[in-house]
Amino acid sequence: MLSAKLGVDQRHYKAYAKSVQPPKPWAKNGLRAFLVGGAICLIGQGLQDLFVHIFHFSEKAAGNPTVAVLIIFSVLLTGFGVYDVFAQWAGAGSAVPVTGFANAVASAALEHKSEGYIVGVGTNMFKVAGPVIVFGVVSAFVVGLIRYLFHVI
Repeated sequence: MLSAKLGVDQRHYKAYAKSVQPPKPWAKNGLRAFLVGGAICLIGQGLQDLFVHIFHFSEKAAGNPTVAVLIIFSVLLTGFGVYDVFAQWAGAGSAVPVTGFANAVASAALEHKSEGYIVGVGTNMFKVAGPVIVFGVVSAFVVGLIRYLFHVI
């Protein structure tokens, strides 16, 4: 449908650009993302087991410090410039877990730190986090409301 609106020169350019574009390694990228995301989750499971067996947390209580440690590591690696290089190589495998979200927030904060802590860091880091938090809260409210209505009725 889009190509019908394009002129002859634009269609030729599009065809040329497609012919010289290197092929995308979908399978390799998918496997890499799967393995990296799984490795991050494996590290998280190891941390949770550490909190359960060494520090005697309950399974339920061990979840919060596990996520906190993953976030802290992600933010520290972002601050040192390591996570961005890793994420470039790992692709979606590093973006989907909570570490990817922490990286996005920390990157936005670091990018605007020269503007000051309030105007730069405080406002710009929530450009990424804000929509995610709002969507999460609204989704939780809607799901909770639906569940409540089904249990009441």
